[in-house]
Amino acid sequence: MADNQKFSNRVFGAAIVKAINSNYNADFSGQPRTLPDGTVYATDKAFKYTLRNYLKDVFPEDYVFFFRRLDEHLNPYTLEEAFKAKLGEKKQFDAKSKESKQEALDELLKCIDIRLFGATFAMKAKGGNIALSLHGPVQVNHGMNIWHENNIYSEQILSPFRNPKEQESEEKETGQTTIGRQSKLHEGHYLHHFSINPKNLEEYLGKTSEQLTKKDINKLKEAMQRGATYYDSTSKSGTENELLVWVQLNQDSKLVLPNFSQLIKLKEEKQDGKVVADFSELNDLLKKYQDEIEQVEIFKNPGSITVEKEPEFSELKEF
Repeated sequence: MADNQKFSNRVFGAAIVKAINSNYNADFSGQPRTLPDGTVYATDKAFKYTLRNYLKDVFPEDYVFFFRRLDEHLNPYTLEEAFKAKLGEKKQFDAKSKESKQEALDELLKCIDIRLFGATFAMKAKGGNIALSLHGPVQVNHGMNIWHENNIYSEQILSPFRNPKEQESEEKETGQTTIGRQSKLHEGHYLHHFSINPKNLEEYLGKTSEQLTKKDINKLKEAMQRGATYYDSTSKSGTENELLVWVQLNQDSKLVLPNFSQLIKLKEEKQDGKVVADFSELNDLLKKYQDEIEQVEIFKNPGSITVEKEPEFSELKEF
């Protein structure tokens, strides 16, 4: 398939992101996110942020729309300002004009992240608002920690600056600097299930020259293998891509596969310091539908994870 050819296969898959002494996705209190039962998880948006960041930096020829950008006053753009900044000039849009709506649609679908993940977009225009809701082909689930432990710890850190709200008193020394706190997960392996259905955008793609291509999908697949590792910060140091499972169906297949989160298990005992992914249940499922599957690819981080009982018809690769 040529890179610029339309991509029309449906895909089911899973991506595992490991976090060792790291905080992959914090809540607003700075703690790793947890379910009521204590299981650590990450939102779909955390994973998609790593993908967008990777696409933006590694493929600058592709515009990533939903990413924070600053105006000349160092303030983040509004949605409408970001759209007008992308156009490079101030154009007048008419909410009652079919041509104006089409132009807005064309501009949005030139952005790789919108072709992949969709968008909810609204802006003021002459005669009202232009509003578009694009259901993206790529849908990502929350990532659950599938490791058998959920050990979160906190540690105090010292700032080099004094708190300006500190009041002088006989009881309190004003010469002390501020003490802060950071929290991390000792070890986690977050599994994000995802699916790709190009038909989600078919209604819109049929009315524009833009389309989801094999090239877009190859870039997405690369970002799913490298995006979390590429994005490095103090809190996310120790967060890396670990595994990617890609099950691509035949073009005419109507098969619907269940969430992979319950089908890929990590053994409690490591092997040579690496976690072991057991594919037994996923293997049994895929064998039943082998005739409807075009390819199964499993990409792994060789220094982090070992794969056992993967489907015989799968391609096992390293990244």
